[in-house]
Amino acid sequence: MNAALHNELTGAIQPISNRDQIAVIVKALVRTADHWNLTNDEAAALLDVPVATWNRMKKGTFQGNLDRDKATRASLIIGIFKGLRLLFNGPLTHGWVKQPNTGPLFNGLTPLDYMTRGIPALVFVRQHIDALRGGL
Repeated sequence: MNAALHNELTGAIQPISNRDQIAVIVKALVRTADHWNLTNDEAAALLDVPVATWNRMKKGTFQGNLDRDKATRASLIIGIFKGLRLLFNGPLTHGWVKQPNTGPLFNGLTPLDYMTRGIPALVFVRQHIDALRGGL
């Protein structure tokens, strides 16, 4: 990902402190993790939060705000989920993120393992899905 795109994306997303917005975003993240069959450790790593925070998110007791990093990650994760639903029909819709991928981007890693490297990796996977859909 080029630096200009990363700056544009992260600059456009602001921290979120509105309780209702946070509740909707967290619910979407929890449902995405459920659809992808992520463990608590995997989901926490993807969002870059401690497992205890992820557990509070799952229980609906999370009281924190979503800083720019978490809001950006949430946007990308939800966008990837949506892109996969548009791209695939069948088991890959929800299973793609945990399937080893031999493509040059992943080099045998699962997309999930690659995405846990951080926001640039999430952006790249989002762009990859969009390109496969013909959206770039």
